[in-house]
Amino acid sequence: MAEDESLWQDDRLGRGLPGSPPTQHEHLLSMGNRHGTGMRNSLVWALVLNMAALGGWRASFAASVTDRDAAAANWVSHNGDTDETAYSRLDGINRSNVGNLGLAWSLDLPGQVTLEATPLAVNGVLYFTGTYATVYAVNAVSGKLLWKFDPKTWKFDPAKMHYSFGANRGVAYAHGRVFSAALDGRLFAFDARTGRLIWSVDTVSRNSAHYVTGAPRVFDGMVIIGNGGADFGARGYVTAYRQATGQRVWRFYTVPGSPAQNKGHPSMERAAKTWSGEYWKTGTGGGPWDSITFDRALGRIYIGTGNAGPYDPRIRSPGGGDNLYTASIVALDAKTGKFIWDYQVNPRDAWDYDSTQQMVLADLMIDGRRHRVLMQAPKNGFFYVIDRVTGKLISAEKIGKVTWARRIDLTTGRPVEVPGARYYRTTGSTVWPGSMGAHSWQTMSFDPQTGLVYVPYMQEGVRWVTGKSQPGGFDIGFASLKAVNEGPGDDEGALLAWDPVRQKPVWRVPHDTIWNGGTLATAGGLVFQGAGDGYIRAYDAWSGKKLWAFNAGLGVIAAPMTYMAGGKQYISILVGYGGSSAIWGSVMDAGWKFSAPRRLLTFAIGGKAVLPPSPPPDETVHALDDPGLKLNASAVAAGHSLYRSCAACHGLNLISDGGPAPDLRASAIALDPQSLYAVVHDGALIQHGMPRFANLSRAQIMDIYDYIRAGARKALSMQHHN
Repeated sequence: MAEDESLWQDDRLGRGLPGSPPTQHEHLLSMGNRHGTGMRNSLVWALVLNMAALGGWRASFAASVTDRDAAAANWVSHNGDTDETAYSRLDGINRSNVGNLGLAWSLDLPGQVTLEATPLAVNGVLYFTGTYATVYAVNAVSGKLLWKFDPKTWKFDPAKMHYSFGANRGVAYAHGRVFSAALDGRLFAFDARTGRLIWSVDTVSRNSAHYVTGAPRVFDGMVIIGNGGADFGARGYVTAYRQATGQRVWRFYTVPGSPAQNKGHPSMERAAKTWSGEYWKTGTGGGPWDSITFDRALGRIYIGTGNAGPYDPRIRSPGGGDNLYTASIVALDAKTGKFIWDYQVNPRDAWDYDSTQQMVLADLMIDGRRHRVLMQAPKNGFFYVIDRVTGKLISAEKIGKVTWARRIDLTTGRPVEVPGARYYRTTGSTVWPGSMGAHSWQTMSFDPQTGLVYVPYMQEGVRWVTGKSQPGGFDIGFASLKAVNEGPGDDEGALLAWDPVRQKPVWRVPHDTIWNGGTLATAGGLVFQGAGDGYIRAYDAWSGKKLWAFNAGLGVIAAPMTYMAGGKQYISILVGYGGSSAIWGSVMDAGWKFSAPRRLLTFAIGGKAVLPPSPPPDETVHALDDPGLKLNASAVAAGHSLYRSCAACHGLNLISDGGPAPDLRASAIALDPQSLYAVVHDGALIQHGMPRFANLSRAQIMDIYDYIRAGARKALSMQHHN
């Protein structure tokens, strides 16, 4: 079993290469209306297409023949191909006919809430996961359920439900097998045709704070999976297993362990020099909870690592240090897991700026030279283009509102931080982006025809304060965080078309909602995206002009995908608002309710199916109250403090946005103290995703009850006055 070794190159940061000057083609694109009205003049279009045909600056799509075929009729990996481009070569649905796109079929998914997965399509079957990693196999033409597997985390390891709300980003496929991972860390292999379980292996310890929400990836007879838990200080790692047997092949830790654990492993010994104190006891983090990219051309695996934990650097590494390999991109040898290079996006991270976001591979012409690059738009608000052969930074620019750093120094590769951004050195600081990030796990797509990357952008700032609570904020132990809105675009999202060569925006479509879905780009000249307002839209990939829209009846946070079946092209997308939105309370509230149906929607040209009705957005809190109940002020205050354990699911300050859990002010269960106790303490609803809190006493649960009742009365009072 191979362990990690250091093949680190001393010049990994190097000097960046300047971007190429704008061409006539790029200049025309930049003149298009930023809000999507587009270029309508046929002469302009002719010039654009002719310039694109010359290929002077256009990206060359570096993918194998296998990937090209796979990303056509089928959608065989999380983002379509191993290069993670989320681009399809299908063009049956295109700019000229997308207006005729209609619903082909829909599938209701009872019991599901947060839906973040992107389905796979393999030979006429769709495979995807639900909230707690239930695996579905569905006929891609009819929508008929073929088989289903529920990992039942609530029974296998219910303690893991305390570390994360239910969310899962999908499955992997290879050689007739489907692979998925449960929140409790089990990795499964199924027979793709029958759903028969072939093998299962524990990838994390039951006694650890690790959990899994990401989609596995497959390569060269292996399947690889990472884990979360950085917020709790858990030491992150990725593990590769044999696809056929589940046998472990190699494991790479993203941060060092104790001196004894590091001994003999050069990459860990090197990383340990960037930590201080007894860091292996206080916590390290770095969990690779989402993106993993396989580089077929170079035989490498790239992993994006999570934030350092605890957040406060003074606690985890009191003597200073960059804390490798947290908030980094790390390159490994795919066969052995041996370390090759790293690039740290945020040295000594203090803002939860992880680098787990999607890593896209491509060949780009930059300054007259072809580069094999890796592109990422991590949380911190910069777009990075990295030479994936050497790990050297080529360029990095802000994609939106960024105040924690002025720029990225291309000589050192390090951010030039703004004085005062590190809140723990002052009384506090306000920074953009907040810990939600300018871009999170939602898929961005790269179109080799336009050369553009389509990014689901978010603009949200956060006020960090240490040593005291902020009214309306939430506490994370040593600090308090509160969302701030101080200018145009704050608390809103956008679809951003980004030129990675020039490192500039080409067009931008604003969204009223900040929490939106991922994107899909196609050879039909289209970009698809679902949004928090409940609409799925198609845009012209060149100009951003809106060409089609469909009301899905609920906010969308997942990414669409496309496939061919029976000679027809389809677009499919999961509809299920939720995820980490609840912790931000009103910022994420688009009026959706927990009871709204969750669905898989599939579209085709000429589709005539009718979506069953669902409740429209409703920002009214339908609070329940017992007028005869007398509340105790001290109990309400105590309940407010205890409710911090509930906020990640039920919403900050009791404000739920419809997922991943209901608004307790409107819950009949929360109106009855005995029912609330049965659910919270005894686990009466654990099978439905509500963890059991046996550690809470009856008195503590009654304090939470009083806090909920006070919040319900406040909501009713505000409605009365309004």
